[in-house]
Amino acid sequence: MVSNPQRRTALLDAGIDVLARLGARGLTFRAVDEQAGVPTGTTSNYFANREALLRALGDHVFVRLAPDPDFVAERLAAPPSRDLEVVLMQDIVERARADRPGYLAMFELRLEASRRPELEEAFAARFRANLDEITAAHVGGGFPGGGTTALLLYLAMNGLLLEHLTLPGVLPGGDDGLADLVTRLVETIVPT
Repeated sequence: MVSNPQRRTALLDAGIDVLARLGARGLTFRAVDEQAGVPTGTTSNYFANREALLRALGDHVFVRLAPDPDFVAERLAAPPSRDLEVVLMQDIVERARADRPGYLAMFELRLEASRRPELEEAFAARFRANLDEITAAHVGGGFPGGGTTALLLYLAMNGLLLEHLTLPGVLPGGDDGLADLVTRLVETIVPT
C-alpha cells in the first residue's frame, strides 16, 4: 500500500462524494479516481479492495462531519441548558447544509451495511461509539435530561436530517422552517 496521507484523505473525500452522488453501487475505484482527479489505478494503490475502501469511508465520514473543535469549546464554556442544546442542534443542521454529500454518504453507508453483514458489525460498532460519545457529552456536560434524552435527540436529529437532505419538500417550511423545527424538537425532548 502507498503511504501519502494527504492523497489518501483526498481519495476518501472523493469516495464520499461518489457515494452521495451515485450510491454504493456506483462506488468503484475508477469513479473515485475520476472524482479525485487522479490517474486511473490510484485508489487501488491505497485500498486493497472495495470492502477496505468502504470500511475506510465508514471511519472517514465521522472525521469529515465532525464539528469545529473551537466552536464546540466556545459553546460548551456556557452553562448547559436547553437553549444551548438548541444552538448545538442547529449547528448540526448548518453543517449538514454545508456538507450535504457527507451526510448523504453517511446514510448510504448505513444502507450498504444493512445489505452486507460483513460491514454491518464494523459500521454498527463505529456508529455505536459515536452515540456513546454523544450520550457521555450530554450527561457529563450537565445538560438537562439523562441518557434517554441524548438518545431521543440523536434519533430525532437523524430523522430530521434524513428527511431534509433526501426529500427536502417533505418537512413544513422547507429550509426557512428548519431553525424553528429544530427549536421545537429540542423543546419537546429536553426537559427544562
